[in-house]
Amino acid sequence: MDLPRKSGILLHPTSLAGGHGVGDLGPEASRFVEFLSAAKQGLWQVLPLGPTGFGDSPYQCFSAFAGNPMLISLERLAEEGWVDQEWLSRGAFPDGFARYEAVQSFKVPLIREAAARFEATSSTSERMPFEQFCEKNKLWLDDFALFMAAKRLHGMLPWSEWDPALRDRKPEALARLRGQEAHAIFAVKFAQWTFFRQWARLRAECKARGVLIMGDMPIYAAWDSSDVWVGREYWELDPQGRVKLQAGVPPDYFSQTGQLWGHPVYRWDAMERSGFQWWIERFKASSELFDLVRLDHFRGFQAYWAVPGGHDTAQFGEWREGPGLRLFQRLEDVLGPLPVVAENLGVITPEVDAIRRKFGYPGMAVLQFAFSKDPQAKDFRPHNYLPGSVAYTGTHDNDTTLGWWHSDGMSDSTRSPEDLELERSLALTYLGLDGGEGIHWHFIRTVMASVARLAVVPAQDLLGLGTEARMNLPSKLGGNWVWRLKRGQLTPELAARMARMVELYDRV
Repeated sequence: MDLPRKSGILLHPTSLAGGHGVGDLGPEASRFVEFLSAAKQGLWQVLPLGPTGFGDSPYQCFSAFAGNPMLISLERLAEEGWVDQEWLSRGAFPDGFARYEAVQSFKVPLIREAAARFEATSSTSERMPFEQFCEKNKLWLDDFALFMAAKRLHGMLPWSEWDPALRDRKPEALARLRGQEAHAIFAVKFAQWTFFRQWARLRAECKARGVLIMGDMPIYAAWDSSDVWVGREYWELDPQGRVKLQAGVPPDYFSQTGQLWGHPVYRWDAMERSGFQWWIERFKASSELFDLVRLDHFRGFQAYWAVPGGHDTAQFGEWREGPGLRLFQRLEDVLGPLPVVAENLGVITPEVDAIRRKFGYPGMAVLQFAFSKDPQAKDFRPHNYLPGSVAYTGTHDNDTTLGWWHSDGMSDSTRSPEDLELERSLALTYLGLDGGEGIHWHFIRTVMASVARLAVVPAQDLLGLGTEARMNLPSKLGGNWVWRLKRGQLTPELAARMARMVELYDRV
């Protein structure tokens, strides 16, 4: 894939400012697009947009196809008349950090009230776009609405703990659920229609300003998801639906015990017998949301780490062979060339790289990884970048650049204090610096000046924020994904500084 020479900002919509406890797709999102345009940025990168489950992680979603209702803008609903303006003052949340539990309690009832009003009072012409959306997306939407209605009935317990008839999707139990929970099912579909309309509006604003959107496709589906509930034959589960083999990675940079993600691994043999149809549908859906997509944990498609379901660390797993080239050949045969950026971080084998190169998928280069003692660190140094790559100061899994510079290593990675001193010394030498003052701007300038076609900067690095603004620490349970902008942080002066760099390094 031929990438344009552009630069962009990594910022998940939940991290936008706004008055309702979490960022959304409303006015603050539009203002962010205006900032991108003023800063002459050509790309907005987001994390997965699905409805979050365990730990509020966008990589643990109740559906691989649905949108997150928490991102729905109540202001936009009020503009359309489905929410009363006075409703919006029922909750007051301070800026700074997302408060997911409180937002759930506040926003979900309002969206249900809006759905009930729409169901009761909408005209035929207003109803038609909704019905068209439901028909177009019925392949996943009907099951997702049933799934969420059943979860609500069961106090949001995982589906393996539901009444056995619903757990096992007995036809009579599903029919009874459709009848008893018709209004709840309608509300789920209304929320999805609203999310996708608001996202389409935002994407149109980006297109009008020449801003591409890069999305993110997790390699795995969450165990507690409609996808797994509906298609149990495609995942490694026991007869009761519990996880038999779970995903993760062995001990790594972030953790001495590895990363245990908890997702069930795929039964790739069953996926292949179906012609990889679920993956075809996923990529079709992605193409309607994004211009490019970062394909998470690309390494796992060639070989994946499988850990027995009862284990609570990832140390005692084994590598198993994935579908590799066969999957991507099938996808391209059906869909044509894929606009994919491969997340090729970690231990990348020649076999993994061969798949990426065959299909022309750009890889990633993260500057924070360039100065460690890891044998692959040299690949992350800008003089070794491939022109077709995507360069980052850091990613959502990294500490901020300022946090990385001041880190003790022991709390956020497996580095020793001696490792850190060597890293900082090499970074200063490589960048030609006498000290670390303004290190985030030196990192930004370095990736912007590189030959990488895309240069991406997390918003936290743009603002020079420390560890308190970190988005995710992979080995940490809880407390992730909560950082948010404050109103006014993205100033015209900041936009002008980035715009000058764009012009200087030919990224217009």
